[in-house]
Amino acid sequence: MKIVFFGTPEFAVASLRRLLEDGIDVAAVVTMPDKIAGRGHKLIQSDVKKFALEKGLRVLQPEKLKSPEFVDELREIGADLFIVIAFRMLPEIVWSMPPLGTFNLHASLLPKYRGAAPINWAVINGETETGVTTFFLKHEIDTGDIIEQRSIEILPEENVGDVHDKLMKLGADMVSHTVREIEQGNVKPQPQPEGEFTPAPKIFKETCRIIWSKPAEAIHNLVRGLSPYPAAWSTLTDIRNHQHPFDVKIYETALSIKKEKGELNCGDVVVEGNRMYVACGDSLLEIKSLQPAGKKRMDADAFLRGYKPKCFK
Repeated sequence: MKIVFFGTPEFAVASLRRLLEDGIDVAAVVTMPDKIAGRGHKLIQSDVKKFALEKGLRVLQPEKLKSPEFVDELREIGADLFIVIAFRMLPEIVWSMPPLGTFNLHASLLPKYRGAAPINWAVINGETETGVTTFFLKHEIDTGDIIEQRSIEILPEENVGDVHDKLMKLGADMVSHTVREIEQGNVKPQPQPEGEFTPAPKIFKETCRIIWSKPAEAIHNLVRGLSPYPAAWSTLTDIRNHQHPFDVKIYETALSIKKEKGELNCGDVVVEGNRMYVACGDSLLEIKSLQPAGKKRMDADAFLRGYKPKCFK
């Protein structure tokens, strides 16, 4: 069976690697065009492209997925099946092409967390379980018939980076298994349950801003769900430096045993020795790791040796 693989980031590389290790014929890889980035304006290749070139795979990088040249190139390959992982939305002229269909690996237990950032939102919302789903593509995004699902536990101390890595491995195993099941004719896709679904929209900068009037647990989960990237942030007023408020990224927090915030306003900072707490809507939240604008990431102890924080806004 011949496959064309569509993907861009590291999350997709794990599945592509697994397919090759299992002897599955990947005839071509489709990924995003190279981007110009950095001070040197260098062309940056996607993680999938780097890996595909290392393995000697054919790489396609269309600017437009509906372009006749790209569609003709796909047809000439004559693939039996397309696989899509963390890529752009495919037009019907592409996903309907292979005789065995096109399936997607999505990092949630659909229909929960349809959208661009399923792992982030599962952690932000305090879920204790998530997983991966393979499903056949159809017109509406993330709504196709489910082929297979597998789940994992989200542990209380895990951030989105930890969950991402667990799902990446789990997803790679399931993608390979899904291919074999399709090849052997064992697949019986099931429609997604009707009714409400949980959205997982794209993360923007304002999504990452901490609102200190919210409960400490909600803020703690926001930090976990955005760490290590793109990171939750807030604006800090510092006494020692006598400067204008500056932005700070917050990477790690801990729910405090100090529940009472007393007369403190939301966002006020309390320092005890080498530990730092912030008043939230219902209690205090400990800040464990953070990064002032223009500085490196540091733990609270190191931060407090150079700053005297007053309040976050």
